Amino acid sequence: MAKVNRSNIGLSLLLSLLLCYFITDLEASSSHQDLNQPYRTGYHFQPPRNWMNDPNGPMIYKGIYHLFYQYNPYGAVWDVRIVWGHSTSVDLVNWTPQPPAFSPSQPSDINGCWSGSVTILPDGKPVILYTGIDENKSQVQNVAVPVNVSDPYLREWSKPPLNPLMTPNAVNGIDPDRFRDPTTAWLGLDGEWRVIVGSSTDERRGLVLLYKSRDFFNWTQSTKPLHYEDLTGMWECPDFFPVSTTGSDGVETSSFVQDEVKYVLKVSLIETLHDYYTIGSYDREKDLYVPDLGFVQDETAPRLDYGKYYASKTFYDDDKKRRILWGWVNESSPAKDDIKKGWAGLQSFPRKIWLDESGKELLQWPIEEIETLRGTQVNWHNKILEAGSTLQVHGVTAAQV
Repeated sequence: MAKVNRSNIGLSLLLSLLLCYFITDLEASSSHQDLNQPYRTGYHFQPPRNWMNDPNGPMIYKGIYHLFYQYNPYGAVWDVRIVWGHSTSVDLVNWTPQPPAFSPSQPSDINGCWSGSVTILPDGKPVILYTGIDENKSQVQNVAVPVNVSDPYLREWSKPPLNPLMTPNAVNGIDPDRFRDPTTAWLGLDGEWRVIVGSSTDERRGLVLLYKSRDFFNWTQSTKPLHYEDLTGMWECPDFFPVSTTGSDGVETSSFVQDEVKYVLKVSLIETLHDYYTIGSYDREKDLYVPDLGFVQDETAPRLDYGKYYASKTFYDDDKKRRILWGWVNESSPAKDDIKKGWAGLQSFPRKIWLDESGKELLQWPIEEIETLRGTQVNWHNKILEAGSTLQVHGVTAAQV
C-alpha cells in the first residue's frame, strides 16, 4: 500500500530505457502515439485511464497472465476508494482490461482494498490475500477467491464472510495503521502455510510479521517476526522468495529444495520511498530469515532500481520457469496535470530476475517477449560525428525509439 510521492527520484536503470514508451488502449502495444496524449507511454503497462499504483498478485493461470493493481476508478489521483484493477495477457506485452477484481464491500475493507498477493494452492486454485481498511480505520488482512475456477480470465471474485483473517496485535506494539501488504504464501515442511505482513513498531523497528495456517483461512501469528531491523521505519510491500544458486531459472515460492537456493527479502521503505533487498538464508525449523554477511535490511542495502520505482512484486512463471519482477513507476507531475491528462502511474517492464553467480546480487533483464515490440533495425557503420554536427536518423520515430 504505497504512499504517494511526487519528488524527482532520479534516473532509471539502463534497462528501463531499452524501449522507452508504453501501452494500452486495449492495453495492446502500439507503435503509434496518440497525439492527444503526448505524455502517454507506448510500451509499458497502463490501464486506459485514471490512477494506478502498486502491482498486486501477478500470476499465470491456465496459460493466461494476470496483473492486478491498485486502481482508482473515479479519477487520475490517489483516492481512499481504491480497488483491485485487473488485466490479462497471453504474452505479458499486449493486455486486455478486465472488470475490477473486487471493490470495498465488507466491514473489513469498506475503506479500501489495498495491496496484497496471489498464492496458487496445491490444487491449482489461486487465492488472494489483501489488506483492507475496516470501519474502524484499522488495517486488516482479507481473502478473496475466484467464483469460477474454470474461467482462465478469472473475471469474478468473491470474499468469504469470515474476513478479516488477520488483525493487528496491539499487545506486540503493532499500530493498526502499520499492518499491511501480505506476500505470496509458502508451504513449510510441516504442511502449514506461512505468510508475512509488513509492519513497524512505535520505536521505528521495521519488521515482517509471520503468520501460519493449516487451511489458508485460519491464521495464527508466530511469536517472532521472520526478520526485523531497528530504526528503519515502516516496511511496505514485502516480497520473500527463493532464488537458485546454480542458474537463472526461477524457483517456485513453496519449493522445498534447500541446498541450491538462497532467499531474498525485499521491502519498500516508506521513509525513503525506495525498494531494498537482502540475500540470505531461511531457517525452516525456526522460521527465521538471516541476511548474508554484508547485507543489512536498511537503506544501505542494494536497491532493485535506482530510478522512479516502488512497491515491486515478483511471481514465479511456471510456464517458462522464471521469476518475473514488476514495479510501480509514479509521476513527478503535480496532481492538476494528472487530472488534465486523465491518468497517472505505470508499471515498469516486466523483468526476469535471478541470482548472480557470486551470490551477492540480483540480476534482471526485460523479459524476452519485449523483443517482439522491436521494429526494423537501423544500422550505421563508419559514421564519424564531429563536434557540433547534426545527423538525421531516418526510419525511427523519436517517441518510440
